[in-house]
Amino acid sequence: MDYANRGRPQRPKKPKKGAKSNAKKASVARRPVPWLIVLLAIALIALFSYFLISINGEGDKHPATVTPPAAQTKPQQQLPEKPKERWQYIEALENKEVEVDVPERELGPPKLMQCGSFRQQTDAEQLKAQIAMVGLEAKIYPSDGDSGRWYRVVLGPYKTKRAAESERHKLQRNKIYGCAIWNWNLD
Repeated sequence: MDYANRGRPQRPKKPKKGAKSNAKKASVARRPVPWLIVLLAIALIALFSYFLISINGEGDKHPATVTPPAAQTKPQQQLPEKPKERWQYIEALENKEVEVDVPERELGPPKLMQCGSFRQQTDAEQLKAQIAMVGLEAKIYPSDGDSGRWYRVVLGPYKTKRAAESERHKLQRNKIYGCAIWNWNLD
């Protein structure tokens, strides 16, 4: 079969607008009304309504509980007297104070926060300026090691690690990352 010469498939032609609306009207007019279903629905609604009307108010005629005649002749018994409590701890706990020994928190060595270590002093001073823009004061400490001279940018000392963490979070909110908290003594 020659696929190139077979041609395009033909679509059915659409009827004109006026013809389309007439076709819909004709199809609606031809459908028979299901009178059997309509009559059945009306009968069910009527039966349900009759049922609701017939049970209206019958709940008041029947009492909720039926008491036997033997129970009506007996006199009601009195409840026994409430017993006294045997437990003494309730009054003892109301007036008791608890003493707890809390040891003092050991602070430990002061904390320092290092935010960078650079070969060039200009790089260290640039980071120090960024930290100053946040509102914190940093110091630059030069240190000599096996690999040459380094310039460390350090904040602190802090008495507690919590104070150092607070300032580190402040730096992180201003996009200065990489600060580490150490137990250092720079003396």
